[in-house]
Amino acid sequence: MDIQQKINEGALMFQKIYEIAAEYLVKYGFQVLGGIIILAVGLKLASWVSKVFASFCEKKKLDVTLTKFLSGIVYIVIMVFVVMMSVEKFGITINPLIAAASAAIFGASFAIQAPLSNYAAGLMVILTRPFIVGNTISVQGVSGIVHEVKLPNTVLMTEDGETITIPNKDIVGHILYNSAECKVVEKSVGVSYTDSPEKAIQIIRRVIESSPNVSKNHRPQVGIESFGDSSINIGMRYWVFTKEFHPSMYAINLAIHNAFREAKIIMPCPQREVRMLNSLETVK
Repeated sequence: MDIQQKINEGALMFQKIYEIAAEYLVKYGFQVLGGIIILAVGLKLASWVSKVFASFCEKKKLDVTLTKFLSGIVYIVIMVFVVMMSVEKFGITINPLIAAASAAIFGASFAIQAPLSNYAAGLMVILTRPFIVGNTISVQGVSGIVHEVKLPNTVLMTEDGETITIPNKDIVGHILYNSAECKVVEKSVGVSYTDSPEKAIQIIRRVIESSPNVSKNHRPQVGIESFGDSSINIGMRYWVFTKEFHPSMYAINLAIHNAFREAKIIMPCPQREVRMLNSLETVK
């Protein structure tokens, strides 16, 4: 009898669960299905709209970083509305969730002030655009080509392929050097006082201008920099593409040396004249 009673109780419980599930499906089934459909369609719609918006920005020749940022904002805004609509279909009231999320964000803001400052600085960088992807910048003692600008940080790439990640709060408010896609080379070479400095300047200028890696947007600057003890120092300033900075500089230095040798221009070594004086005096 006990076993039969337990079987009957189990069947009764199963029947009650079935009835509750059936009632829930009849009452909320279409709402749940509608919420799932809204969420799925919203995901596709948000992705499609953000891509269309990004293509529009590219056609308008907007900056790559600003394009990514704006298209990301469009995607987030659409998804917020989609999630709100789908949650309502599940029968969940949104107002308490919004209040709880606001309280949580307010409390967490004190613990994440540093990351938030990076995000705020990143937003400032994206909107003011002191540099764009492909520029060469120097800040806080580091230098490199801007590879990517994100909200929390900026990623630089050196000519050696090294990645440098700088928090955006360390960029905003500090001295920033931006030399576009190029980097300046500042060097000097000494020539003998017996040689013509005009001839040496012409040779250096010709070598620099013939190099394929020297920027044509900046005119090379060559002239007498100083007068040394044993040489006239010819200074030079020219701009090369950052990705080829050191190879270009080394090649130009070698070309100048070979050109001076062909033109028989002497690059003197430092010289010192030493005289030995007799310090003994005859005392009369």
